[in-house]
Amino acid sequence: MLTVDDLKDLQGKKVFVRVDFNVPQKNGVIRDDNRIRAALPTLKALVGKGARLIVTSHLGKIKWKEPDSEKIEAMKAANNLECAANRLGELLPETKVYFCPENTGETVKKAVSELKDGEILVLQNTRYQKGEEKNNPELAAEWASLADAFVMDAFGSAHRAHASTVGVPEILKGEGKPVALGYLMIKEVENLSRCVEVKDSDRPYVAILGGFKVSDKIKVIDTLLKKCDYVLIGGAMSYTFKKALGAPIGTSPFEEDQLDYAKKCLEEAKGKLILPVDSVVSDKFDENEPRTIKVVDEIPDGFEGLDIGPKTCEEYAKIISKAKMVFWNGPAGVFEQKDFQAGTIAICEAIAKLDGKAFTVCGGGDSASAVKQFGFKDKFSHVSTGGGASLEMIENDGHLPGVDVLR
Repeated sequence: MLTVDDLKDLQGKKVFVRVDFNVPQKNGVIRDDNRIRAALPTLKALVGKGARLIVTSHLGKIKWKEPDSEKIEAMKAANNLECAANRLGELLPETKVYFCPENTGETVKKAVSELKDGEILVLQNTRYQKGEEKNNPELAAEWASLADAFVMDAFGSAHRAHASTVGVPEILKGEGKPVALGYLMIKEVENLSRCVEVKDSDRPYVAILGGFKVSDKIKVIDTLLKKCDYVLIGGAMSYTFKKALGAPIGTSPFEEDQLDYAKKCLEEAKGKLILPVDSVVSDKFDENEPRTIKVVDEIPDGFEGLDIGPKTCEEYAKIISKAKMVFWNGPAGVFEQKDFQAGTIAICEAIAKLDGKAFTVCGGGDSASAVKQFGFKDKFSHVSTGGGASLEMIENDGHLPGVDVLR
């Protein structure tokens, strides 16, 4: 695959850059600009080469199946990308950054034609177009017609075969125009590929999986059980496995339709799949209500498991301490509430103690939020910017639509 460094003679050329500016915001006020900052190295490099940048991203969701057009317009208004364009301009004070309130049509063509070398035009949210998520060929063709080259730097969207992530580079590649990886994508692909193509020197390889549903992670569980020496389970998904074994789980959530899979998985794992041995439980989920919290080995009726317990933390820490490679996706409990943070913090601490002795990856999503919240981000070899994309890259042996199209 070509990288941004391989792109030559870009002076005066128009480069379509797909970034991930899907930032948390409300009413145009951005709470966390890390995703915008993550794109800066690629954008600066292209600006330095004299390219004219057409930058695109999605922001939030537009539910096109909604029959009420007024509600669709309200969703658009709530996910206007102008706030991200404005923030980009603040982060690149020496570069002209323009925002186009549309992303198709004559207004866009005119704005692109007026770009000068080293300037950036941010188009409106790609999801304002109904055809974006369906990889509509006409939409992809219109966007591709604007550009002389394509750079993909949106790892968080690389698992989606959308018009802006797959359709555009397919067309440009077919026209003999260069398509390349940006710096963020290079980093993600290199680090996650190591978790896919496991070397003997990276063993023991330990995966830690949390989250709510087993059904969301069946493929990645199956894949990691083939690749890893141990798979440690936390979060609400652990109670489906416990239920499959006949253990009491109180009112803890579980998936009835996944019990057979969970039982089969445990049988075939041959000791690789490790479940919690104790739990922190409560009779109330709402932290604003009076509630009872206790640590138990077996969850009694009327109580719900909300975090792994201290015995589990100790057992998991021992296994992690011997690892040469760790992949973690999904918190151990409801870390958003102070009473149920201990398990997730214990995993962070166990990984931090490896301190350069192992290759450690946090696979984005809620686990990345937890790592940042508790101050452990710098203790990982790599913290991914894409939760869903990192999981799909592992379960699909290194393949993602937004990566494969660039090969």
